[in-house]
Amino acid sequence: MDQITSSPTAGSRSGSGTPSTDDRPGAGWDRSTRRAALIASLVAVPVTVAVAGFTFAKLAPEQPAAAPGPAVTSASAQSTAPVEMAAPALAERPGVVCRALMSQLPQTVGDLAQRPVTAGAEQNAAYGDPALTVACGAAAPAIGLTDDVWVVNKVCWHAKEETGATVLTAVDREVPVTVRVPRSYGPALQRVSPISDTIVASVPSGGTPPTGCRR
Repeated sequence: MDQITSSPTAGSRSGSGTPSTDDRPGAGWDRSTRRAALIASLVAVPVTVAVAGFTFAKLAPEQPAAAPGPAVTSASAQSTAPVEMAAPALAERPGVVCRALMSQLPQTVGDLAQRPVTAGAEQNAAYGDPALTVACGAAAPAIGLTDDVWVVNKVCWHAKEETGATVLTAVDREVPVTVRVPRSYGPALQRVSPISDTIVASVPSGGTPPTGCRR
């Protein structure tokens, strides 16, 4: 009859009586220790990298803050110095009318603030820089038959072009009113709208309106 034999299994003793490697005291502890050491090493590496990165960031020089950009302003600064204007002597009636006009003029014409004048504050006014000027009581201009006359807010204006400016004169009033508008301010007639309103309120109509004046 055939004899059946079995090979020694782990943990059995050999015929020589020497314990196997796995059966030696402390073998299980060695495996656990090695596994714990491996896990600790894997954890320690990223922690070390993170600490090094943090230390580098702390020691690295800080980037300078960006310089603030230029402030944006809604409008350029305007001069407040007195505007040089002539002040011819006025008769009594024109003087009264002109003082009434000056006392009612607006503080601004569009975006142009009123400025002082060097002479004749009772008959002169100025706005903005370069100065838009208003003169009351000046001589009325000679109006040609073909000259254009423009009506703005019920006031008839005669226009004359000069170097760097348009001169508008209200020619349908008891006392003439002249407005000099620098070319840099665009269409001159658009600037006289608030002045026209004040003229209607303070300067009576007078004389024969020129041809083309239809209020």
